[in-house]
Amino acid sequence: MKHSIRARFAIIFVCLMAFVLTSTWCVNNWFLESFYTSDKVRTLERAYTQIDKVVTQANESGKGIIEYYKDTYDPNFKNEGPAQKMFRIMGEKYNLMTVLIDSTTDEVLISTNGDQQFLKNRVEAYIFGKNVPEASILEKHDNYIIQKTYDRRSDSYYLESWGYFSDNKTIFLISVPLASITESVDLANRFLAYVGVAALVIGSIFIYFTTKRITSPILQLASLSEKMSALDFDAKYIGAEEDEIGVLGNSMNQLSNTLKDTIGQLRAANEELQKDIDEKIKIDEMRKDFIANVSHELKTPIALIQGYAEGLTEGMAEDPESRDYYCGVIMDETGKMNTMVRQLLNLTALEFGNDSIQMERFDLTELLRGIINSAGILIQQKDAEVKLEDCDPIYVLADEFKIEEVITNYLNNALNHLEGERKIVITAEENGEEALVTVFNTGQNIPDEDLPKIWTKFFKVDKAHTRGYGGSGIGLSIVKAIMDSHGKSCGVRNVKGGVEFWFTLGCCSERLETDTLQATR
Repeated sequence: MKHSIRARFAIIFVCLMAFVLTSTWCVNNWFLESFYTSDKVRTLERAYTQIDKVVTQANESGKGIIEYYKDTYDPNFKNEGPAQKMFRIMGEKYNLMTVLIDSTTDEVLISTNGDQQFLKNRVEAYIFGKNVPEASILEKHDNYIIQKTYDRRSDSYYLESWGYFSDNKTIFLISVPLASITESVDLANRFLAYVGVAALVIGSIFIYFTTKRITSPILQLASLSEKMSALDFDAKYIGAEEDEIGVLGNSMNQLSNTLKDTIGQLRAANEELQKDIDEKIKIDEMRKDFIANVSHELKTPIALIQGYAEGLTEGMAEDPESRDYYCGVIMDETGKMNTMVRQLLNLTALEFGNDSIQMERFDLTELLRGIINSAGILIQQKDAEVKLEDCDPIYVLADEFKIEEVITNYLNNALNHLEGERKIVITAEENGEEALVTVFNTGQNIPDEDLPKIWTKFFKVDKAHTRGYGGSGIGLSIVKAIMDSHGKSCGVRNVKGGVEFWFTLGCCSERLETDTLQATR
């Protein structure tokens, strides 16, 4: 920052103090003396008015002011008369020297400890116009004059008012010394200069450091705005001030929260949009893969059907046995194509959520026994030994028809990959709130790199072997789709002597109030 606020405050303070000091110096030089003189003139006028009132009171009592003063005088100042008290206050408070002369009796009253004869002579000089000192008249009134007088004897100036009171017989002189106002102004200006310089230095340092309370919140707001510009909305203004800066800080906090929410919503919308785009790309890729895989899978059976059909058409099968063989191949390949198409339709319905699941409570153990019994002929053809481990009834909540399809696919997969002892072991056990079903078959382990791929459509570990039993590579994909629609898990692991497939279902020990719960994936 080229010019910080703290430095600006210090400069403003210095300039303001310099202006005040300069203005004070000018006022002292140009106006203080006249103001001082004017104030003393007003003092003399007030003194005349107050004494004239006492003179009037004395006349009303049939006495002159001097006689009235003497009659009420108390040397101990305990029971002062009005005149005594008035003259004492004028002398003590305003430093006034008062001379009163009764023109009828020539009595003199001087309320000062000064040279009384000198003051009396000064009054007579004014009255008779003899030996009048140098004077300049400041104000004239009906009965008295106020003037500025220079006294050579004391080498000083006085303000004096002299004349008659309203009784027209009491002559007076009221005098007040004028201090050396010029010397006082010079002294005051020097003192003001010293104090001003000290005040400037101390005040500048004080301002520089105390403005930290103002600049720190501003710097905090600046840092907050920089973080907000970098989309960091976690930082907040933490000042406790309730002034304008505090209001601005709270407003920035509200702005930060609003921007955070808005940008968060935009990010969420962008993420959803990106998901939709990714999903579209994924669907397009799946569509391309689907077309390529279907084309590849249908190419061989179509070629076989076409070849054997052409052979029949051209009369290559002359004897009944050959014709039956040709027709058998055509029927077999047609059946494989039909099975694959149905499986694809089923899988597509599951993946896109078009096939609803019927949740119901059933005995999983009983379902396993039924599937094994139904596959008895196929088991005999494969020369396999299928064993269901003894277990108690296990009630689960699922779509019985689709779970039957899962178990059937697992069993068919096991039958198609049997080797060695040609044994299949099926187990079902209840583990708390879940039931675990495993299907083990003896044979070769699946390569570790192929384990995650076996759930992909059309993936075949041994394509030559798969072709021999008519596998399409879709069965395990259907299993995965069914278990995903149930929100449950399935998997495969290599074990000693073979491969074990598994899946889980939620247990339901108590009978439901309704036999069937409709749910959509």
